[in-house]
Amino acid sequence: MKELFPRKQVMGFIFSLVLTAVALAVYFFEMSFAAGMTILLVTAFTQAGLQLAFFMHAGETEDKKPIYTNIYYGVILALLTVFGTLLVMVWGYV
Repeated sequence: MKELFPRKQVMGFIFSLVLTAVALAVYFFEMSFAAGMTILLVTAFTQAGLQLAFFMHAGETEDKKPIYTNIYYGVILALLTVFGTLLVMVWGYV
């Protein structure tokens, strides 16, 4: 019966709740902008990784390499899009 209990998923869910509570604390404790954004970014990326690992079962198959390659590719494209937009629209480079 012990092997039928989804222990990893329950632990992932609890950790997601803790990360959400930490992000919500930024609002309630009225932190400075820099401290709040730092905490929010760290919790957001940690929670995204947690979701991939525990709930989307990214590391449970035999073909892990293509899955993680696609994830890295997506992250790189997202960062290029965000920083390219900032570069052109906010920082004024053309």
